[in-house]
Amino acid sequence: MAYTKNIVTTVAYMIGIKKNIVEQIAEENMDLLDSLCNNQNCQTIRYLCKLRTSLMLNFKKTDNEMKYNLTNIDKLPWFDTENIKQLEKWNCHIIKANGTSSKYMETINKYINENIGQCKDLFPEWVNWNYIKDLFVIPRFTQEKVIKGEFAKYMANIEWYPFQNYIHWEPYDCGGMLINDAKFFSVVYKQHNEVYVYKSNYREADEEIKEKIYQFINNTESVEIVVDCENSNPYKLCSVLAGLNHRETIKIQKIILFDDIHTNPGWDLIDKFVQLPVEHIMVERVKEQKSLVDIKMTATVCMEHYQNRVSSFLLFSSDSDYWGLISSLPNAHFLMMFEYSKVSDAIKKTLSRHEIYYCAIDDFGTGKIDEFKKFVLFRTLKKHLPNLLQYNGKELVAEIYNEARIPAEQSEMDNFYKKYIKTLKFVADDNGNMQLEIQK
Repeated sequence: MAYTKNIVTTVAYMIGIKKNIVEQIAEENMDLLDSLCNNQNCQTIRYLCKLRTSLMLNFKKTDNEMKYNLTNIDKLPWFDTENIKQLEKWNCHIIKANGTSSKYMETINKYINENIGQCKDLFPEWVNWNYIKDLFVIPRFTQEKVIKGEFAKYMANIEWYPFQNYIHWEPYDCGGMLINDAKFFSVVYKQHNEVYVYKSNYREADEEIKEKIYQFINNTESVEIVVDCENSNPYKLCSVLAGLNHRETIKIQKIILFDDIHTNPGWDLIDKFVQLPVEHIMVERVKEQKSLVDIKMTATVCMEHYQNRVSSFLLFSSDSDYWGLISSLPNAHFLMMFEYSKVSDAIKKTLSRHEIYYCAIDDFGTGKIDEFKKFVLFRTLKKHLPNLLQYNGKELVAEIYNEARIPAEQSEMDNFYKKYIKTLKFVADDNGNMQLEIQK
C-alpha cells in the first residue's frame, strides 16, 4: 500500500526544512511545492519558523553578539538576511533596537500566532486544523519559563525533531513523522491521544496497480468505463480517475453510469469533476422492490461491443453476477474494479482462473477529491435551506453528511459547521425576495 505526501510536503515546507529536502519529500508532486513557494501566507510562516529554529540553535551566541558587539539579528550569519528583509516588507517587523534573544523569540512567536490562521486553507477540511496549528503555536509563549522549557526539550531531543527543525510537540523516536501522510497522521493524532480513522484520505494505489490499468487501456483499440452505481461508490470512482495519469487514460471513450433512484446522490454530479464524457442512464423500476440496473448494464455492454465495436471495458462493480456478462463476451476484454467490503472470494478466484485482472477501488485514496465531496455536500445542504429554521445546525451537518454518504470525523463536520452553516447569509434579489446563501 502506498500513501500520499501532500500534507507532509506542506508541513515540511512551512516549518522551514531546506528546499532540497522538501523536494525529496514531495517527489513528483512539484506542482504542490510550486504553489507553496508562491503563497505569501505560507512563505511568511516558513520564514518565521526558520528564524525560530536558528534562534533556538544559536540562542546564547545571538544574545552575546547583540549585547557585546551591538550586532543585530539581520547582520548575523546564522540567520537568513533575505528572509528577514521579506518579512519586514510583509509587515512582520522582526528587527528591534536593543534586542535580546528572549525578546526576539517572543516577537517571532507573536507573528507566528498572528499569521498561522492564514494557512488553514492550505489543508483539506478532513484534516484537524487544530492539530496542525498546535505544531506551530507555543501556548503562553510570553512566559519565560514556557520558552525555557521548550528550549530545553528541543536541545535534549534535537535528533527527534524533523530534520532538526523546531516544532511544538512532545518528541520521541517516531521513525520520522514526515515519511508520508499516513505516518504523519499516526504521530500527530497520537500526540492528542487519538487515532485517525479515515485512512482512505491519505491512501494511494501502488504504482504496480496503476501500471496494470495503463497496460489494459493501451493494449486495446477502444475502451469504456461502465459503472454499476448500485454496487459502486461515486467518491471512489472519482478517486480512481484522480489517481491515474490523464495522459494514460485518453483512450477511454466515455463513462457510462447505470443508476437507480435509490443510489448515492454523488452520481448526479460526477460529470462536473471528471475529464471524460459521462453518459448517465437512470434505470426505471417496473416493481419498486426490484432493480433492473444489472439487466440494463448487461444489455448495453453487449450493444457497445457488437454494435459500436468497443473492445474493452473497465467494469466498476462488486457484484459477482457480472461474471455472466464477462463469460458471454469471449472476444471482449474486461478489467474489474470492486470494493473490498462488497466483493466475494468466489468472483476473485474465478477472475484469476481466467487471467482477468481485477483491483480494488478502495486502494485509491479519496484525499484528492475534496472539491467533489464539498460540491455534493453543498447540493445536499441547499435542499434543506427552505426549512432550515427547524434544524439544530450541528444536527443538520450530521444529516447532510449521512445523506451525501460521506463518512467523516467529527472534527471535519465541526469545520463544515463553522465554515458554512454558521456563516449562512440572507440575501435579497432585485425584487426583494429573500433567500439563504452559502458563503463559499
